[in-house]
Amino acid sequence: METVARGDFVELQFTGRTDNNIFDSNDPAELKHLGEKETPKPLWVIVGQRMLVHGLDAALEGKAIGTQYHIHISAQQGFGIRQASLVKAIPLRLFHEKKVDPKPGMSLMLDQTLVSIRAVSGARVIADFNNPLAGKELDYTFMIIKKLTTVEEKTKTFFTWFFRGMPEFNVSDKVTVKGPKILGHLVEAFKSRFKELVGVELAFEEVQMTEAAPHLADAKN
Repeated sequence: METVARGDFVELQFTGRTDNNIFDSNDPAELKHLGEKETPKPLWVIVGQRMLVHGLDAALEGKAIGTQYHIHISAQQGFGIRQASLVKAIPLRLFHEKKVDPKPGMSLMLDQTLVSIRAVSGARVIADFNNPLAGKELDYTFMIIKKLTTVEEKTKTFFTWFFRGMPEFNVSDKVTVKGPKILGHLVEAFKSRFKELVGVELAFEEVQMTEAAPHLADAKN
């Protein structure tokens, strides 16, 4: 039976629960049960690269492809323990300057971090910067659907996680990213990591935006 090892590129299907409630899933059957109508996109990850919570990432090593597994992980191996230092009092005026009227129970993005509003008292807002799942034990059901074997699949996986988007590229004896000069700096920063994980060289070709319009959108696979 084929198993996976650290560094393998795989497609993963999973459902995460806490307190018997689903908090995340890309399993069509589970999502249909929850009333979701959209078909989830495949999740491609590199085993051992912390693209998942630590406990789930570590659990993938040595598992057989096509077999369903169930694991229970501690808060430390999940989204971490709650930290009192991450509950902060913030002046109300800072929210108003951003045209936000905070209310208790509201969740919003603040400085690219998900924040829960605990209380609004006078001129202060009590904001919780802890992950909403911090301090909770987690249960995962997962199955490794397949290994990703082509350079194109591995490249898309790498770009999705490390570039946070999908630039234009072509594959020959190496992978060449095409785009504006500023994109070349990103390519240069990740060349060695790309070679280590994907196994081929990463190159860059500068093009004018009128010739090609590569972008780093939130593309997945």
